[in-house]
Amino acid sequence: MVKARSQVKLIKKKMNNFYNRIMKPNLYTKLVTLSLLFQLFAFSGYAQTDSNTVVEEKPKKDKRPIKETFECGYLLNNQTIKVPTKNTLEFIIQHRFGKLNSEEFDLLGLYAPSNIRIGLNYTFTNKLQLGIGTTKNNKLQDFGWKYSILKQTRSGSIPISITYFGDAAIDVRKDVFPKKTNSLSYFHQLIIARKITKKLSLQLAPSISHFNMVDSSVAHNNIGLSFNGRYKIGDATAILFEYDHNFTKPDSKLKAAGTILAKPNLSIGLEASTGSHVFQIFVGTYDYIINQYNVLYNSNDFTKKDVVIGFNVTRLWNY
Repeated sequence: MVKARSQVKLIKKKMNNFYNRIMKPNLYTKLVTLSLLFQLFAFSGYAQTDSNTVVEEKPKKDKRPIKETFECGYLLNNQTIKVPTKNTLEFIIQHRFGKLNSEEFDLLGLYAPSNIRIGLNYTFTNKLQLGIGTTKNNKLQDFGWKYSILKQTRSGSIPISITYFGDAAIDVRKDVFPKKTNSLSYFHQLIIARKITKKLSLQLAPSISHFNMVDSSVAHNNIGLSFNGRYKIGDATAILFEYDHNFTKPDSKLKAAGTILAKPNLSIGLEASTGSHVFQIFVGTYDYIINQYNVLYNSNDFTKKDVVIGFNVTRLWNY
């Protein structure tokens, strides 16, 4: 009986020694345990974030061209950056009445001599448009082209629109020029535009005009600049304005002869659109209609109220 009790005490003693050495946590064991728990917690947190959290992606830039910078390819006496969509036929009528300050009773220029142009343009691609036209004054026959270089995007990645416009005209009046090539004239313009807001669009257009043969009082080449704008006042109506200036000055001989630099143009008008039709009516000083003739030969002075009433009508057909 005493022997059995001594064996039980020995077994308890060995178990206590085993617990103190192995099972009872010391400082090292505690540190290892805490480290394992921390790593387990971190891993579980990462796994939860990875599976439940949606990572926000940066929105993709909208590279589509902005719409309706200008409603029409024409703005009063100038072109705009707009090139209609592919396979579009455009019919244009441009009319300029006589001067409003005529000494005779011309009924706001209605009875006075007027100028008119009729033209057709066709868009072969979404960037290229070609056209022809005929003008009453000087019996001008012209061929024009327009090419869209850049288009402003909705995201602003391309902040402006750029279009190149060119025109070649020939005066077909008989016995006016020694040779037919003398009657040729050209116009080149780079149109830079931006839609500022949903209502306001502006454009700036430097140009160069060339005449193969000119009077002794003017230069063959003339550099001009146009500033134009459109402000929407309704879903289908807008106010239009423009200012054009010729910067080429006559040389000293021409100045001595009393040559006067071509007068600048100032026009303001109203535009109404029905989608396929655009109608513009305005008052301004340009009356030649063809750009290079306006730049070089305009003698109307808006400071002296030499203004005319004009209107443009365009009609589009898409095939």
